[in-house]
Amino acid sequence: MSPPRTPRPLFSVVVPVLGETARINALVDNVRAAGYGLPLEILVVDGDPAGGTIRAIDRQGVLGLTAPRGRGSQQNAGAAAATGDFLLFLHADTRLPAGAFQAAAALLEDRAELGAFSLAIRSRNPLLRCIAAAATWRSRLFALPYGDQALFLRRDIFEAVGGFADIPVMEDVELVRALRRAGGRVAVSPLSVTTSARRWRARGILATTLRNLALLLLFSLGVSPHRLARHYPPLPEPPARDQA
Repeated sequence: MSPPRTPRPLFSVVVPVLGETARINALVDNVRAAGYGLPLEILVVDGDPAGGTIRAIDRQGVLGLTAPRGRGSQQNAGAAAATGDFLLFLHADTRLPAGAFQAAAALLEDRAELGAFSLAIRSRNPLLRCIAAAATWRSRLFALPYGDQALFLRRDIFEAVGGFADIPVMEDVELVRALRRAGGRVAVSPLSVTTSARRWRARGILATTLRNLALLLLFSLGVSPHRLARHYPPLPEPPARDQA
């Protein structure tokens, strides 16, 4: 008797990581809970050549890869190894809501070539809640969601636009713009992903927000992302209470 065939994944979830040993298993659990009952695959792409985060994974069925450091190159490597019809790019400090994959598939089949979720920040700080709401409205009004909103699109469309640019920052912005230049539609789901507040906590809420806006403006004016990367420090290690 031949072994049962594994169904082809509907979604391939690509997670670029670097130094995320404290939270990677919680992320895998979140993806599987959000996609319960659906054929999914999870690809964790480590920018550490030694694969430190990959070695920390103790869940079965996760494909671990290493790639040159940088979200663009890491996400491209994951997409190249993916077998699902749809790709969803998930940052390590972002969590998906229940029903995320059904909502994403419906959006891509009906309204858009690229989608993302609304944004929430894991904090009780009212200023951070306002910042999350403003980011959601910005992404809807200007059709320009960021990577922390979990971008998703069909794999063939991702390949057609050339994937992520191999740049140290703004690879998410450049992907969305490339798709729009090709005539693609962008939509934002009313469902919200929830991202960690650790970057705002580490650098200060106002300073981080103003810096992000300044970097986007400078990138739009043609400043090299390699120059901008000097002002975009790596994420701090998550504290124990922020591993979810």
